[in-house]
Amino acid sequence: MNELVKLMRSEDVAVITIDNPPVNALSPGVPEGLLAAIQSAAADAAVKSVVVIGAGSTFIAGADIREFGKMVSGERPRISLLPLLLAIEDSPKPVVMAIHGQALGGGLEVAMAGHYRVIAPRAQVGQPEVKLGIIPGAGGTQRLPRLAGVAKAVEMCAFGEPISAPEALALGIADRIIEADLLGGAVAFAREVANRPASKTRERQEKLAGFDPSVFAAARDTAQKTRRGQKAPLAAIDAVEASPKLSFEEGCRVEARLFNECLYSNQSRALIHAFFGERTVNKIPDIPKNTPLREIRRAAVVGAGTMGGGIAMNYANAGIPVIVKEVSQEALDRGLSTIRKNYANSVAKGRFSQAVMDERMALITPQLTYDGFEEADIIVEAVFEGMGLKKQVFREIDLVAKPSCILASNTSSLDIDEIASATRRPESVIGHHFFSPANVMRLLEVVRGKATAREAIATSMALAKRLKKVAVLAGNCRGFIGNRMLGPYFREAQFLIEEGATVEAVNQTLYDFGWAMGPLAVSDLAGLDVGWRIRKEFKHLEKPGVRVPLVADRLCELGRFGQKTGRGFSLYDENRRPLADPETAALIEQVARQAGIERRAVQAEEIVDRCLFALVNEGARLLGEGIALRAVDIDIVYLNGYGFPAWRGGPMFYADTVGLEKVLGRVREFEARHGSDLWSPAPLLEQLASDGNTFAGYDKQMAVD
Repeated sequence: MNELVKLMRSEDVAVITIDNPPVNALSPGVPEGLLAAIQSAAADAAVKSVVVIGAGSTFIAGADIREFGKMVSGERPRISLLPLLLAIEDSPKPVVMAIHGQALGGGLEVAMAGHYRVIAPRAQVGQPEVKLGIIPGAGGTQRLPRLAGVAKAVEMCAFGEPISAPEALALGIADRIIEADLLGGAVAFAREVANRPASKTRERQEKLAGFDPSVFAAARDTAQKTRRGQKAPLAAIDAVEASPKLSFEEGCRVEARLFNECLYSNQSRALIHAFFGERTVNKIPDIPKNTPLREIRRAAVVGAGTMGGGIAMNYANAGIPVIVKEVSQEALDRGLSTIRKNYANSVAKGRFSQAVMDERMALITPQLTYDGFEEADIIVEAVFEGMGLKKQVFREIDLVAKPSCILASNTSSLDIDEIASATRRPESVIGHHFFSPANVMRLLEVVRGKATAREAIATSMALAKRLKKVAVLAGNCRGFIGNRMLGPYFREAQFLIEEGATVEAVNQTLYDFGWAMGPLAVSDLAGLDVGWRIRKEFKHLEKPGVRVPLVADRLCELGRFGQKTGRGFSLYDENRRPLADPETAALIEQVARQAGIERRAVQAEEIVDRCLFALVNEGARLLGEGIALRAVDIDIVYLNGYGFPAWRGGPMFYADTVGLEKVLGRVREFEARHGSDLWSPAPLLEQLASDGNTFAGYDKQMAVD
């Protein structure tokens, strides 16, 4: 035993408490302490049974994820929990696992090694390892089928979603729900079973028969559709499939082999990178942890369109009353109707009740004036992307807002400092770039201007958590992090179709890479007119003589704005399914001919490299300029806002896996072919490649510096 695991006695029941805050992870010392405590209880003649419980708010939330990285790097040898779990099962005295909070991953594996499990009513159990690109590695894929049945084990191990205490009880994972005092109830239960013969989970066979064998094929089909490109879900299915076919020991050997294959893969490294990345982005070097926060009790939103309505829903969902202002009753009614429809869809799908919908709608106050804005702690502007209109709105809200109010713009690309210049309080002006649909997408780009106060930044980052968003801080430039990088990505996608690739080939190739949608499909979904409007806003900044994409503007001139008009780069049927459009193909050929662009066959490798390395090169520029604090910040933006495949870790992590020397080589090839104005290598990319460094290494260096 050690300070992480404590052993006490309640008369004839040994109580083992795991105390490794904040979540009782299975860090080094915990398994060893637990084993020592089990052995000590077994040797104590006064002990008739044993209870294992977690201190604080949870049982065991899982393994210490940092340890996986240490194993892969060779810093720590691969250590299996399996011997500990066998020792728990082999205890001559019944072991009762008392679960509250969460028993996830290795936590559930520990719990399943007990002879009995009691559970608090609100607790959850699950095997979410696939979300980190791995599978259970301590017998989880072999014990879970023996408790819950093969079909449920396949579902839990392959897709990683936790289940509730009542479901755990119904399945046989738990033996009893303890309504009040979990420890007291667990001790009473332990006395109750003290003289019963304790069955070992690994020896149970009754649920390994009688299942439908098609469950495995069905799960693989679902995994290939919903976890496209990911290896871990398929490996988890393979491991569970071994449970009814092989002995427990043989099944564990299959599981161990598959676990190791997953652990040492780029996919696992990428998903673990993303897991820690979401925690890293909250750390801002010049914003101390003790920075005072402004209290956000009431909010207001200017604009009830697609973005404004979605932003208002975020506040209502968080229990924050919000005013929504529009300029006309028609626009206001349309916006509220959309909000109501979105909530009604959630009720219909069982996500929450009608009562919850009514509560949230009651928090939203629609109006045509600025009445009540003086009470708001934050005002969010969500009008069309035009500088003149946004400055007008900020002049107006500056006159009515209280001195402590944060004034936030939902701009996706415009200069925050220029917007702030319309007010008398630039220190309170900040960018809150939500992503569409704002009530669904997790990303919030928080954009700091040159005068933005630290309090406003710290408050925005904290507010994002209340709104259940992942916030990433960006510096002020055209497009900030996400959209500035997206410019070269979309540029190359359009250049490729002008040079001979089909719209379908570009979309499919990048979809096959793992993106949620191809770039031209994304443009059609967002509306080609949106980008057209922004390009006209910034046309005066274009450098004369530099090649620009031509097709999107021509489509817009013809009124072909994408899905909203049924035609854009693709043709859309009544269900918005994309079809190849001969008219678009003819227009592309005409545009290329008029521009003197030679058309040729374009291979998939070129499509991936040009689009992805344009993205990476621009990301390296953002890092060098300090617009993005770290490479991982860029990755988190792209994973949460743009549909980049999580199992590739984000564009900068992907570049590291390719090798920055190779990336730089391809960038230089494209520079020689297409010109330095478009493809000049970012200085930071050149520096890191020449040093044999990586973007991850750059992040570590910056953290130390």
